[in-house]
Amino acid sequence: MDEIRITGGRPLSGTVSVQGSKNAALPMMAASLLHRGVSVLKRCPKIADVFCMEGILKELGACTWWEGHDLYMDCTHADGKEISCVFTGKMRSSVILLGALLGRGGSGCLGYPGGCVIGRRPIDLHLYALRKLGAEIAEGPFSISASCRGLMGAEILFPNISVGATEQGILGAVLANGETCLKNCAREPEIKWLCRYLRGMGADIRGDGGDCIYIRGVEGLKGGEMEVPPDRIVAGTYLCACAATRGKIVLENPPDGELDAFLEVYRKMGGQYKGKSGKLIADASGVGNPIPFLETKVYPGFPTDLQSPLMAVLATISGESCIRESIFEARFKAAAELNRMGAGITVEGHDARIAGGAPLYGSTVYAEELRGGAALVIAALAARGETVVRGYSYICRGYEHICEDLTALGGIIMKDTGTNFYEKNSKSIKPAED
Repeated sequence: MDEIRITGGRPLSGTVSVQGSKNAALPMMAASLLHRGVSVLKRCPKIADVFCMEGILKELGACTWWEGHDLYMDCTHADGKEISCVFTGKMRSSVILLGALLGRGGSGCLGYPGGCVIGRRPIDLHLYALRKLGAEIAEGPFSISASCRGLMGAEILFPNISVGATEQGILGAVLANGETCLKNCAREPEIKWLCRYLRGMGADIRGDGGDCIYIRGVEGLKGGEMEVPPDRIVAGTYLCACAATRGKIVLENPPDGELDAFLEVYRKMGGQYKGKSGKLIADASGVGNPIPFLETKVYPGFPTDLQSPLMAVLATISGESCIRESIFEARFKAAAELNRMGAGITVEGHDARIAGGAPLYGSTVYAEELRGGAALVIAALAARGETVVRGYSYICRGYEHICEDLTALGGIIMKDTGTNFYEKNSKSIKPAED
């Protein structure tokens, strides 16, 4: 069954390593289509979204295989043009493949992207960027088609900041003819990692990390090779689990400098932390202060992906806290499920007010999206008795071994041992030598 069982009430303690970043790996995989040869992502997370993207590359004609946690992608013959909704309906970020398909072969068609239900998340900025680069786009009832006679450099001013649209513009521009200037860009670390990966492939990119990115198109790229950086959202999730249970943990391989906004909130709640020898040592035994007001913002502000996990922590703290969600309008879905466990959360528009401090009790709850599912796991670890979290497949989209990691830290978790679809279809091996 698609569920896990958690017995709560034990402070977490121990050491755990942070997996590779989902949000960095996926655009790098898309970028690998721009080279007709082999690229490799080292320490790539084995999660459902990565397996889904791997399935897309295979559908396009790529040959992929794993050596441990290193993902090899041979895109020599990846000349397919169409990506079915079987894949795109499961993963929102699949839309960034459109720019890669245009850069590689001048055309592409994909089913409308899906993923977690956390708001409208329109793709108009993606299409705007590609049109500015010279693509002709037709939007049908079930799919999007794009074509061009060759992408051309352009000046693109995004009316709103969007991580995905920024990545789309980058992927479309690196092989375009001429120079491109992307303005009002997202500054998330994943943008910098994508640009670093592409520069290693021979792309001419400057300015990443700021709000303007300059790209001079090149004639071709070579194979990419990079170690996927640690996942800042996974690291923050484990720190939230530590805070909710008032535990003490050590994170190995934490993201460097990417969690500052979260750590400031963690400190305000009463948590202590320090970095030492490439590790982050966290002591949450003193957590107990509510957060009167917090608003999610684009990087370097507080990340929307950690809003739900933080809400679970605040439900364990006496006093009233308030979170304003300014990125996605439907990202409070976990609130109703947390209330099943005894949390006092009231949602009013973009604000969630948490009257915390009442004991949480085990219950049967339902994950409806990735980060909300992680929040339910965190609450279950702090609750009295046993909690059944259904919809575990949502959580698998972003966490490689959350059950094993939290069990290693002292959590009591049991899960169904069935193999999920993506894992079952990702057991690829290196092709034989000719």
